Amino acid sequence: MSTDSLSVHSPMKDIMEAFPGARRALFSRYHLGGCQSCGFAPEETLEQLAKRAGDHDPEEMLKHLRDSHRHDQEMLIPPSLLRSQLDSDSPPLLVDTRTREEHDAVSIAGSVFMTQELQQELFAGDPERAIVLYDHQGKHGLDHGSWFQGHGLKNTRVLEGGIDAWSQEVDPSLRRYRLEID
Repeated sequence: MSTDSLSVHSPMKDIMEAFPGARRALFSRYHLGGCQSCGFAPEETLEQLAKRAGDHDPEEMLKHLRDSHRHDQEMLIPPSLLRSQLDSDSPPLLVDTRTREEHDAVSIAGSVFMTQELQQELFAGDPERAIVLYDHQGKHGLDHGSWFQGHGLKNTRVLEGGIDAWSQEVDPSLRRYRLEID
């Protein structure tokens, strides 16, 4: 779905599909979509949500979603560009935000696993440090990257498509996998 075709009359399911970070953007500005009391139905339109949630301006909400999406896109780094940065004289710190089991099974060479201790060290360290986060397929990376940037680490990027894209575009020797959910 094209983001240009969205309007205040679009259902939230279409908005969520077009703007993967929409829930985070709505919650951070309007406290909408993050919990049961402020959630929304897939068929509810942005206009209906705006009215129900305190008579917000739906056009302003849509503008905020577009701006947030643009910011999310700027945070992404393509696998090929990351490869060249890792090969440079000053490579970024590459941080794996997946589960310990996933990291132990397959990881990008030179990456470190995100632990609470590492997180605290990074938050207390150099705010200009170049950091690239990655997950499995890029579905949660932007949430992690936004959280890091929100804690002052403005030079944080997110691997576009996660380790799955890396294994397809840069290092085909890395095993691809899919998660089985019971």
